[in-house]
Amino acid sequence: MAEQFILAIDQGTTSSRAILFNRAGRIHGIAQQEFRQCFPNPGWVEHDAGEIWSSQLAVTRQVLREHGLQAADIAAIGITNQRETTVLWDRSTGEPVANAIVWQDRRTAALCDALRAEGRSELFRKKTGLVIDGYFSGTKLRWLLDHVPGARARAERGELAFGTVDSWLMFKLAGVHLTDTSNASRTMLFNIHTLDWDDEILELLRIPRSVLPAVVPSSGIAARTDAKFFGGEIPIAGIAGDQQAATYGQACFHPGMVKSTYGTGCFILMNTGTAMESHNQLLTTVGWTTGHAQPHQTDYMFEGGVFMGGATIQWLRDGLKLIRDSSEVEALAASVPDSDGVTFVPAFSGLGAPHWDAYARGTMLGLTRGTQAGHIARAALEGIAFQTADVLAAMQKDSATPLRELRVDGGAARNDLLMQFQADILGVPVVRPEVTETTALGAAYLAGLGVGYWQGQEEIAAQWQMERRFEPQMTPAERHARLDVWQRAIRRAAQWAEQA
Repeated sequence: MAEQFILAIDQGTTSSRAILFNRAGRIHGIAQQEFRQCFPNPGWVEHDAGEIWSSQLAVTRQVLREHGLQAADIAAIGITNQRETTVLWDRSTGEPVANAIVWQDRRTAALCDALRAEGRSELFRKKTGLVIDGYFSGTKLRWLLDHVPGARARAERGELAFGTVDSWLMFKLAGVHLTDTSNASRTMLFNIHTLDWDDEILELLRIPRSVLPAVVPSSGIAARTDAKFFGGEIPIAGIAGDQQAATYGQACFHPGMVKSTYGTGCFILMNTGTAMESHNQLLTTVGWTTGHAQPHQTDYMFEGGVFMGGATIQWLRDGLKLIRDSSEVEALAASVPDSDGVTFVPAFSGLGAPHWDAYARGTMLGLTRGTQAGHIARAALEGIAFQTADVLAAMQKDSATPLRELRVDGGAARNDLLMQFQADILGVPVVRPEVTETTALGAAYLAGLGVGYWQGQEEIAAQWQMERRFEPQMTPAERHARLDVWQRAIRRAAQWAEQA
């Protein structure tokens, strides 16, 4: 029999991708297509859900065509997706009733303020593991039901379906209304302890249960694609939100293992095994539920997000014009031996975990007449690493587990200077894998396990291979001094709102 592959559908915030993986967990083929970003009002971010679907279908067909593959050559499909983005559609026609509201959208901030003012924070934190924030899907769905003409009445009659992007793609590909536990846990509507939608929260947000998808494990055959799309049915056997999928792709299968993805922002996830409560402003979220074990096994995570990761480098390029291409930042930063006392807090849109300060603003300290572009570039890279270190310090406090190593991926993880400083400021090794497409790889692994393409997590963990290991070189005394300066800079960034 000819070799079969696993197909990962990787639906991201700015592009749709399809990636083929072989049995060794290596990339066999890839296709990508960008789609439009819509900004109808300040703070609003939308996508055309129809365009998400058409672009994803196009790249999936493209990668199969380019490699001469038929449906029978694909053992299973795994779906991974931009999380929290909210789609509402007509069950009978399959057409969206409005644009999708993207995870970055801030239109529900006032509703979240009201919920916090009513004293609801503890309810949401204990049941969902999340803070009340417009980032998550629940208030976005409430907004659509309140503002799309007739939507609430139609939803209550069972005519409309809500889903995150994974659900939308499942509905279009297979005609089913499903999500998995990892995506459900990002909606602010899902009880992470009972693994079901929470009736008390649904009532509070005025969301009818009939609009919600069924929740299935992240691994295991959930549905089969309609034969009309790829010339035959293909089992869809893996579903996970992008950051959970990346954690799975990094083989962080045991409690205490941590990965950080350096993208536009930075997302740091620690496997905690069981659901643990954070006392340091982290999120508790479902990592994945594996369906081939009876009973199903659910692994939980601590998560912390840094708003400005690679976006800080984009600001050096587009805002300050210090570089023409993001790839030039490492050479500019390496043109000086150190940051010469410059500290840069890139809080352009506030600070994420563990500070959760929406009013903090970007701050640069320690400038002198001798400050050069290289010092600013170096301080910007260090600012990314310092923010990541803050999240990891909170994770170690909450979990009472010391960090042994940090597995990294994402575009900025290719920056050797940044990775070395990250190791230095953490005091532990930073490890970069050979396959950096860990989000798609995680979805592929979950799908492959769901159909027996791979036999277990031990086989997957054995496939993970290191490309480079960055050992810490900074002395403990220097590390503590640098972290002390950083904390003083964080306090200055927070004071901006107080003085404004």
